[in-house]
Amino acid sequence: MEASLGNGEMPNQNPINPRSNVILVPSSSSPVWPTIDGPLGLSEEDSVSYARRFYKFGFALLPWLWALNCFYFWPALRHSRSFPRIHYYVLRSAVGLTVFTALLASWALTFVIGGERLFGHVWNQLVMYNLADRLGLTGWS
Repeated sequence: MEASLGNGEMPNQNPINPRSNVILVPSSSSPVWPTIDGPLGLSEEDSVSYARRFYKFGFALLPWLWALNCFYFWPALRHSRSFPRIHYYVLRSAVGLTVFTALLASWALTFVIGGERLFGHVWNQLVMYNLADRLGLTGWS
């Protein structure tokens, strides 16, 4: 069979689909790519670079980049053995996103649930909905 290959053709490594040259992960029957784009996505070297950038820029108060990192590199997050260099940054992005979301949710719930009962007389200085009244911008006060 290999003798019939001509001019530098590679033998097919995918027994399920003979037209594809994608190597399958032994535990699954589907091909694994570093990005959700599949074969149209980035190479593994470019993926490491992008994952590292998204992770580092997420610390610049841009946690949506962590969410983007987790979404775009979902296959690398799911198949950690296939892409260990990408998995390092994507897993840390997921942890950062989880911590940020927990902090933001607890801060928002503190103001929504606690309100004036929690903060007392300081509440009127903290809220923004009476800013127009304090600055005299409303005609009815």
